[in-house]
Amino acid sequence: MLKAVVFDDEYIVLEGLRSMIDWQRYGIELAGTAGDGLTALQMLRDEAPDIVLTDIRMPGMDGLQLIETAAKELPDTMFLIFSGFNEFEYVKRAIGLGVVDYLDKPITVSKIEEALLKAIERIAKQQEFSALKVKWEASRAQLLEKATLDLLLTGAKAADQWKEAFGPDAARVVGLTVLAFAEAHPGVPEHPTYRIVDVTNGEERLSVAFHYALPPEFLWERLIEMSNQASSAFGTGKLYLSLSEAPNSYREALRALRYGRFLEENGWTRIEDVEGNEPLPADLSKHEEAVIVSLRTGDREGLSKALDGFEAWVEAQKPDPDQVEQEILKLVYLGRKIAEESGKNLRKLEAVGHGQLSAMHTREDMFRWLRSRLDGLLSLTPEPRPAAKHPAIEKALSYLEERYGQDVSLQELAEHVGLNPTYFSLLFKEEVGITYIKHLTRIRMEKAKTMLREGMRVGEVSEKVGYLNYRHFTEIFKKSVGVTPGQYRESFHPASKGGVS
Repeated sequence: MLKAVVFDDEYIVLEGLRSMIDWQRYGIELAGTAGDGLTALQMLRDEAPDIVLTDIRMPGMDGLQLIETAAKELPDTMFLIFSGFNEFEYVKRAIGLGVVDYLDKPITVSKIEEALLKAIERIAKQQEFSALKVKWEASRAQLLEKATLDLLLTGAKAADQWKEAFGPDAARVVGLTVLAFAEAHPGVPEHPTYRIVDVTNGEERLSVAFHYALPPEFLWERLIEMSNQASSAFGTGKLYLSLSEAPNSYREALRALRYGRFLEENGWTRIEDVEGNEPLPADLSKHEEAVIVSLRTGDREGLSKALDGFEAWVEAQKPDPDQVEQEILKLVYLGRKIAEESGKNLRKLEAVGHGQLSAMHTREDMFRWLRSRLDGLLSLTPEPRPAAKHPAIEKALSYLEERYGQDVSLQELAEHVGLNPTYFSLLFKEEVGITYIKHLTRIRMEKAKTMLREGMRVGEVSEKVGYLNYRHFTEIFKKSVGVTPGQYRESFHPASKGGVS
């Protein structure tokens, strides 16, 4: 039922409209009346009516002022005006305010009913338009999600369809980054420098950031904020400048998420921080990538599940025996390459055995052979180690201690100690108990505390410990120490209150 209110400073008009109009007949509830503008305004705010009938001349605030004020807060409300002064300026202002009808006094029941029907008709059209708009927006969002998923799966083939679904701003996009989440999340905060499109693919929860400006500093800041508050893992692929490379960022984001889960790291895991700059072959299926991640992390249970998924994928594709053999051999060779990342000697490892595989006639035998070979390779990946740290880790710790104020990448650190980046990142987590990024952050915070106690200004400390972005440094410091850098410094140097730079 629609809701209406009537405002007039003449009691007889209010009573007449209350009693002489059959409001129920028009599906309207008369929610209240008022005799002055200020009371009327408060009633409007309290009742939020669909229809307002008001006189122009009222004490406190006239009808047009009332409409002008209320229309900003109640843009969908219909206003009907009646007045004994049919002056051109009043009419002109009323039209400008979008008034549905302007009635001359004395008003009659027929005039009011005609005006009500006009208002009801307009409300019906407005509601119909609103419903269509909601459906259109929902449909448009669904089309964009589907087009974005197609872009992640097929790259260049879906680029034109995606541009059409994305709209005119597609021409502004200069790059993209894919994010993968372990659990439902509140969403990545929007910003004028990028647009986020959320996508689901089965159980995969994805967000794609389409960048309008580079470097994407504002997005990184927001991901850092999300990471500081996260109760589960999320991963990101690399930033790519071409839409055709969207599948690369997609696969990388999923791998980064798998590494984050394995490392039991809540928050953000960047693919660059676990794999360096050594990409996997571009034609791997997601099941093959899961096999590789499980081998790298020494995750026996994960490997078993990944191989189950790989078998199901092969069954669904129904390839011929030669194709199955090629897929299996590809995994074995990739597995041997991963085992080499650990620096182990593979000479004693059983040969690949092409002949054995070629002689097999059933998929079951082929998969059993694959599991046997990968189980052997799994024994060469990182295993639990005694308390003494690996020499490479000791060397890496010294390197970080010396260069904590620089931007030390995984690639740089791994090259310094002579290990593959992926193997090194997993070994570091196993030996030290936290990732190298968290260890570097811990060093930086301890150094920052020392400098602040010595009276150094916050801006200078931020730069010295490797944070060119002052806001980022402040957020990390507060999360680590419990107070802002400025507050920490003031506790040792009260007279320095307010000094930042």
